[in-house]
Amino acid sequence: MSLTCLVTGASGYIGGRLVPELLAAGYRVRCLARTPGKLRDHPWAGEVEIVRGDVTDPRSVAAAMEGVDVAYYLVHALGSGRDFERTDREAAEVFGSRARAAGVRRIVYLGGLTPAGAPERELSPHLRSRAEVGRVLLDSGVPTAALRAAVIIGSGSASFEMLRYLTERLPVMVTPRWVGTRIQPIAVRDVLRYLVGCATLPPRVSRAFDIGGPDVLTYRAMMLKYAEVAGLPRRLIVPVPVLTPRLSSHWVGLVTPVPASLARPLTESLRYEVVCRDHDIARWVPDPPGGMIGVESALRLALQRIREANVVTRWSSAAVPGAPSDPLPTDPGWAGGSLYTDHRERVVDASPGALWRVIEGIGGDNGWYSFPLAWAVRGWLDRFVGGVGLRRGRRDAAHLRAGDSLDFWRVEEIEPGRLLRLRAEMRLPGLAWLELTVGRDDAGRTVYGQRALFHPRGLAGHAYWWSVSPFHSVVFGGMARNIAAAARAGAAGP
Repeated sequence: MSLTCLVTGASGYIGGRLVPELLAAGYRVRCLARTPGKLRDHPWAGEVEIVRGDVTDPRSVAAAMEGVDVAYYLVHALGSGRDFERTDREAAEVFGSRARAAGVRRIVYLGGLTPAGAPERELSPHLRSRAEVGRVLLDSGVPTAALRAAVIIGSGSASFEMLRYLTERLPVMVTPRWVGTRIQPIAVRDVLRYLVGCATLPPRVSRAFDIGGPDVLTYRAMMLKYAEVAGLPRRLIVPVPVLTPRLSSHWVGLVTPVPASLARPLTESLRYEVVCRDHDIARWVPDPPGGMIGVESALRLALQRIREANVVTRWSSAAVPGAPSDPLPTDPGWAGGSLYTDHRERVVDASPGALWRVIEGIGGDNGWYSFPLAWAVRGWLDRFVGGVGLRRGRRDAAHLRAGDSLDFWRVEEIEPGRLLRLRAEMRLPGLAWLELTVGRDDAGRTVYGQRALFHPRGLAGHAYWWSVSPFHSVVFGGMARNIAAAARAGAAGP
């Protein structure tokens, strides 16, 4: 039958992949998003209904639930502050109560696999909160399937990126003890298959399900398996007892693109053995004819997607908790009279299309076209204070869409061929944007436009702008010159 499914977290890693799977199954899909514009450029955006709202807002959740059969809860408040557990609990209570009031037939939730026998008070705050959210939804009065997964392997997942960069960059590793912990990873394709399959569970089924792949192995064995699959020399791994989860997270944040704020819950989750206690879900969502995807196949599939530049969503697809989300101010009153601007224009001896290709390809491996050391230092400083740094890179090497992460920026607006506006997600005493445009002058020549904007927060914000403004001619001036030169070179090429 044709069901109407509500998906929260559609801008995130799992949600962004679940939506097309639900559409392929013949279901109608409605997405609840705080910023609907982030979903605008997804390939499936024209096939779904997108409504504005937040899971902490009872009114918007109630409106989104109208006419819904199945509601997917794929959000969490991790990293939003010390009270994230309370925020998660209250959001789940709102979601469950509004689902019950709207007559929703089923809730489907994806949480974390908790270790057997470990007292909940000893679990990491992340796992403890995910377990509590599952209980809240199961107690909501709406039949609920609470899926619990350990490490999810797929191109772009935070767990896979952590594994990949640690193994590729460190031929010899001094590692924490948790590399010897047994885990049961699961391929993202199997996670999606379970999420879709749970939409049609019988009403009497309301319980938690452990989900995992066919292989149980240590994290150390998984790193060695990755090295084998990727064609790398065998890695030397030396576990030591002194690396705590906090130290481990900083170590991971230093070596991989995954920031310490996200690495810490991932590493804390590995302190205990996380192995499925049952496979009961197969009674209702049977294993595929060829069996579930094993670790080696999952790693090969993920690497293939990366090499083909076909990564649909990444761990950084979701907004960084605590990062600014205000759009570029257009009302002088909102700006409070303080909006610093660095504006540059250059006539470019190339077509608008050639210039746009350079603009849309900025960042990631292509860099920022000026003073690479300055950009690298700014990225290191951001990582040092807990920010995302420069190493998030790009989802796609050539194309951007609204909501994409781009190093320590996020695409706030993109008008193909004309405008790219980036909003800073680095740690700053204020809000910052970088705007790159393509236009023509009265003589019909191609014009490159570049604006850096900064809205300071307090005295520290003003001091920050004036302390870095002497470097603008080097950084922003060089960027304008080099982007124009790259466009000319591209136009002169094949």
